[in-house]
Amino acid sequence: MPNCKSLLVTETERKNVKGRAQFQQHRDAKEIHSILKETLGEHVPSYATVKHWVVQFKRGEFPTCDAPILDDPKQ
Repeated sequence: MPNCKSLLVTETERKNVKGRAQFQQHRDAKEIHSILKETLGEHVPSYATVKHWVVQFKRGEFPTCDAPILDDPKQ
């Protein structure tokens, strides 16, 4: 039987976890934007766009393959 006490999370702990996740997303976005800037020069997308992409990807809302989605009504 699992230890139920370990499943209890305080509001403060939830906020700390959420804050760390947001910090990591910010750090990831900065690193990705920096790499894109080196590669694309003046054609780099804005930092806000890259940050939005990172958030979408981490939520699973961003496709990771080039294959078309067959049931997509837009295609």
